[in-house]
Amino acid sequence: MALSRTLFHSVRDMLPDNLFLSFRHRRKIGRFPKMRNPETFNEKILLRCLHPDPRYGDLSDKLKVRDYVAKKIGEKYLIPLIADPPAFTRSVFDALPRAFVMKANHGSGFVHVVRDKSKTSFEELDAMAQRWLSTDFYTIGRERHYRTIERRVFFEALLTMEDGKVPPDLKMHVFNKPSGESAIFILVISDRFGEHTRGDIYDENWNLLDVSMGHYARSTTPDPRPANLDELLSVARKLSSDFGFVRVDLYDSKGAIHFGELTFTPGAGMFPLKPDRVDYEWGQLM
Repeated sequence: MALSRTLFHSVRDMLPDNLFLSFRHRRKIGRFPKMRNPETFNEKILLRCLHPDPRYGDLSDKLKVRDYVAKKIGEKYLIPLIADPPAFTRSVFDALPRAFVMKANHGSGFVHVVRDKSKTSFEELDAMAQRWLSTDFYTIGRERHYRTIERRVFFEALLTMEDGKVPPDLKMHVFNKPSGESAIFILVISDRFGEHTRGDIYDENWNLLDVSMGHYARSTTPDPRPANLDELLSVARKLSSDFGFVRVDLYDSKGAIHFGELTFTPGAGMFPLKPDRVDYEWGQLM
């Protein structure tokens, strides 16, 4: 079985991007995608993976995008940047504060929260940083715009809520219509670094929808409506205004809104939406 699995992955890695994405979509979503005449949200995301807008590369770079955000909505929405060194060295580690977040700029999932630097070491973090930097994120989901990003490790301030927990990810899926109107669906990822991670989807009026996305478990009751929901929606609309669709990730930390990232190909077109009709409904919005 192990040999068979290894052989499968070897063959998979040799597939051209369009076949790789088609077979992976079939495995994740349950059907082969219509690549020539895409109808669903995931199918249209697949086409973005294969034919990205030239702007996607720089705006998916978690360091370069900071300039775009500052010009669009102001620097106050940026998470304070502690360090973005050309290389991670012991002197960089020594200068870091007690608490921080280490990230890499060239893909998803390269995040490590440090609440107490005395409980880690330069060697531990450097090993993690080198694993990240050696990862070609393009090969994971064949999202071609990630190939252009120069890989860097950087350090940001740790955002927390009143209870000391990391604030939820507010993943604002913004669909902009030619008329100038927009539709926003908010995927709220709670307790991301804990044992009870949840993913709930709300409309822009904070109605909890009977919709699930990806592998996230859902909550039984809705979260309280954010007091600054109108500002969150306004920030998402401003940052997405140059595109027909983009996911704008935000954090609400003690009443202050901070920008996370822009994502143009969520899940590389492999996020199951349930019920399945939502995949088609969101596809019609693109």
